[in-house]
Amino acid sequence: MGNRIAIIGAGAVGGYAGAHMVQAGEDVTFVDMWPENVEVMRNQGLRISHIKDVPEFTVKVRALHLTELQGIARGRPFDIVFICVKSYDTAWATMMAQQYLAPGGYVVSLQNCMNEETIAGIVGWGRTLGAIASSITVELCEPGHVRRASGKGGAAHTVYRVGEVHGRITDRAREVGRLTALSDSTLVTANLWGERWSKLVTNAMANGMSAATGLVSRDILLDERLRHFTARLGSEAIRVGQALGYALEDIHHLDPEIIARAGEGDAAAKADYDSHRIAEANKPGGGAHRPSMGQDMMKGRRTEIEYINGFVAAQAKPMGLPTPANAALTDLVKRIERGEIAADPRHILELRLN
Repeated sequence: MGNRIAIIGAGAVGGYAGAHMVQAGEDVTFVDMWPENVEVMRNQGLRISHIKDVPEFTVKVRALHLTELQGIARGRPFDIVFICVKSYDTAWATMMAQQYLAPGGYVVSLQNCMNEETIAGIVGWGRTLGAIASSITVELCEPGHVRRASGKGGAAHTVYRVGEVHGRITDRAREVGRLTALSDSTLVTANLWGERWSKLVTNAMANGMSAATGLVSRDILLDERLRHFTARLGSEAIRVGQALGYALEDIHHLDPEIIARAGEGDAAAKADYDSHRIAEANKPGGGAHRPSMGQDMMKGRRTEIEYINGFVAAQAKPMGLPTPANAALTDLVKRIERGEIAADPRHILELRLN
């Protein structure tokens, strides 16, 4: 008998990864908070489309409203639970899911940000794994429809990184890797924390910028002053990660040290950073998507700014490391969320932090 899998949060990433699992014959149950999303998945299936190279498909899925999850108590519990909600919903989603977790089951954070500690505080470190979706560019564009603003990453870019919190390669990490590899390229890593912080840096450089400016990634990267501010954000976050002892991986396919020095004003590093990011933006379809936090702002949803740029600033404070760019961006995005100001690129330009 195969693993019984739950996807808690059938949004962009959860829907994308889970649909491919269903397509491959895995036993998957989707649990979501958006009633329309659940109803469309039930009645019409879960639709996956890509902007290029990959045929669209729709799969019939088992989808539950939150209020229906209690019915699982009458049947077989879940062996693997993927938590795919926003970071601020991690605690309650994990608390809810643990009641329906098999004795040998475990929970996987397939999310942005650093949520493993929150999950472990509920189910224990021994039942907690991490999975990172890197530059996946997916969006729940309408109920029951996840669209990816690219083709597959494949050999050109490893999308998923899966690992144990203790760093050893285990059978269950390989199993999670097998499941994520059904949708795109996957690495089972011994460096979960370095991978996780590297993804946090990537998000710190892009997500809040889209939310604060209202722009898609390409427009941010092709504006010299905005692009340099992304390097400043990345530089601060990289220095914090290094101080915390993480072994950082490449970020935007660049050595983290190049980004760090570029943000600190090193001319040679800045030239390398600029040429690389401009080339990324000028690729066909490159940067034409809106990062998840920008999508949230457009939809009037709460963003994860406190769990990304705000988290960088909070981790830096006890060590006495300055993070003025990340702190300022956090404040800006929170003000936009509250309706005090509207998203606009000039907010970044007026900070005068470059």
